[in-house]
Amino acid sequence: MELTEARILVAGATGALGGAITAQLAGRGARVALAGRDPSRLARAARAHPGVPAIPFDAYVPESCARAVREASAALGGLDAVVVAFGAVAFGTADEVGDEVAEHLTAVNHLAPAAFFRAALGVLRPGSAIAAVTGAVAERPQPAMADYSASKAALRAWLDAVRRETRRTGVRVLEIRPGHLDTGFAHRPVAGTVPPLPQGGDPRHVAAAVADALETEAELVTTSPDGTPVVERRAR
Repeated sequence: MELTEARILVAGATGALGGAITAQLAGRGARVALAGRDPSRLARAARAHPGVPAIPFDAYVPESCARAVREASAALGGLDAVVVAFGAVAFGTADEVGDEVAEHLTAVNHLAPAAFFRAALGVLRPGSAIAAVTGAVAERPQPAMADYSASKAALRAWLDAVRRETRRTGVRVLEIRPGHLDTGFAHRPVAGTVPPLPQGGDPRHVAAAVADALETEAELVTTSPDGTPVVERRAR
């Protein structure tokens, strides 16, 4: 994908990683649209990119996710990619995390991204892409994070299946599966207390890798044991 003039919606642009991805894409010449949940943070993100569409959504309302895609497409005259970089985390053993928290994690981490992408698949053309952040827990579930890990693994499975479906239509699926990043995300759990964590990686480095992956038609972004982002042509 040529990023210059590419029309890209970033859902979760108000977060540290989503903001870094937005800055990378805009810096490479893409025309971006921003989507976020918190109106004040969305307005602040939009001020960093004057004139871009800024669209609110509620991850608990799938129709608002689909509406954000439609509004971004209308504002930009079409879409070449949709990137989802939002989520929620909770900590606690399986018997401590209640059903309401588990439902919340599933809604935000799996069902809402899927709603964005279902709407996107109706407007994207060959050569375009969808991309979502899953995380290392989607591949290696962690204790005291069972429901969070499961919600991210569900999204990973969904992306894997859709990747096979869309190869015939020319829409690429990119999974962003980094390790722990220094975004403050883990310190805002919807339940539980954050356990001791290693030093997080720099989200700007992952954001650069995401832009590289979109440009080179890669399917996976991971991080190596030393925290360096790795762009892989084929997902695994």
